[in-house]
Parts: sequence; structure tokens; C-alpha cells
Amino acid sequence: MKTDLIKVIREHMPEMSKSHKMIAAYIIDHPDSAAYLTATKLGTVTGVSESTVVRFAIELGFKGYPEMQKSLKDLIRTSMTSVQRVAAADSLMSGGDVMSKIMNSDADKIRLTLEEVSKEDFDRAVKMITDAKNVYIIGIRSASMLSSFFAYYLNIILGDVTHLDVASTGEMFERLMHISKGDVLVGISFPRYSKRTKTAIEFAKKREANILALTDSKSSPIATKADCTLIAKSDMASFVDSLVAPLSIINALIVAVSMNKKDELSDHLHELEKIWDEYEVYEKTTD
Repeated sequence: MKTDLIKVIREHMPEMSKSHKMIAAYIIDHPDSAAYLTATKLGTVTGVSESTVVRFAIELGFKGYPEMQKSLKDLIRTSMTSVQRVAAADSLMSGGDVMSKIMNSDADKIRLTLEEVSKEDFDRAVKMITDAKNVYIIGIRSASMLSSFFAYYLNIILGDVTHLDVASTGEMFERLMHISKGDVLVGISFPRYSKRTKTAIEFAKKREANILALTDSKSSPIATKADCTLIAKSDMASFVDSLVAPLSIINALIVAVSMNKKDELSDHLHELEKIWDEYEVYEKTTD
């Protein structure tokens, strides 16, 4: 994968044919929209044929157009603003059934994630959590929903799980102050990546804690510091992040950890049921 496709295109542009220069100029000027165009559509907007677009990708060193498109998507995902995301989504979703497109896209993300995450990495993540002295979980902004869900259920299973749902970096360090060897920090982050999550991981790493990263790429800022990384597909469809694949991984982790801790979990749940009944936490229904 070309790590900076725009730079590669600029370097090759002087020696390109006229038609290839037209494609290059469009990608340089409109990377956010070009990333979500098929080869046919990119050819239409630049006034060249689909085959010319494919040859353009191959001459840049890619196996074909899909590989070049993926490289461009990877490049822009971390830098696109919300406004640019909406504009790209408008082009992607126009002229069709939005609900079907989104739900089919989400189903594809779960399928592709299942194909990419190895059983060995998953089992290693489960063991890290199960064997940890203490578990800390952090996810900022849209990832906070994932971290909150994960922390809620792990706390029922393990007890004393620290969810770093903090509003400032200073408060985060106060909560992380006692993290040490034998503990695990779970970091969850997707483009645009959170600086605070990366900072928390760097701090925990210095304290010799184990790091489990849930993110979208091995080149993600939090994956490079992790002892174990689980990759979940999370291509954006609009300014809204698609989080179905990482949530599915979290569900699987919760179930796997609960199976490893089934005796303790049974005791915890019996106690919780008594408390919930006593304080009428849930509405009772009768058939």
C-alpha cells in the first residue's frame, strides 16, 4: 500500500500522459470525493474511460483500481472533517435506498472483520483480560459508547473495572495513576484517532501494563504500542462512524471472558438479582 498516495501521484505527474494527468489532478484536488468513486465514475468526472483509470492505478504500482482506492481511503480517513464526510456520503448514497445500503455495508464489515481477526489474537486478548489484576478501558468521543458497553459487562464479570470516561487529560492520569505490571489497558479508537487514548496507552506502557488495542488498522496510532491488536472494519458512511464490527468483537470478548469466569459470574449474578429485586431496578411483567 502506498503510504502517501497524493505524494506518489505528484512525483509521477510530470511523466504522465495527458489523460492520466487529468485523473491525477482530480484526485489531488478532490481526494475526499475521489476515494468513494468507482473506476467508471472517476472516468466520467475526469473525461476518460474506465480502462484508462485502471491503467492509471497499475502504472502507480497497484494491482488494480480497488487497491489504489483503498490506499486513498486509508489516507484521507484520518484527516476528513465532518463537512467533508457529509459531502462524500451524499455522493455515495445518492439515488438509492439508504437503509439497505447502510445495513448491507454494516453486514459486510462484520463479515470482513471475522475473516481478518485471527483466532490466536482473539484468544490472546481473552487471556489478557481474564488474567489481569486490574482492567482499564478507554474510548473517546464516538468510541466512548463502545468503551462504556464493554466496561459495564466486564465489571459484572470481573468487578472493579475502571472505565476512563473522563473529560480531561489531567483527570485521566489521576485514574491511571496506579496502573502497573499485570494490569491491562484496553484502548478503543477509530479515525479520526483520539490523542487522549494514544496518550493513555503510552503512559500505561511506561508502567509496564499490557495493552489491548481495538482499532481499524495495524498502522493505527494505538496499534503500534499494543501487545495485542484486534482489527475491526469501520469505514465511514457519513459523518457517523460505523461501529457495528467493533461492537461485535466486544460482544464476543465479553462472552468468552464470561465462559472463563463462569463460576464467579454465577455468584455475582445471583447477588445482583437479589439487589435488583430488592430495589426494584427492573419493571416486573406478568404473562
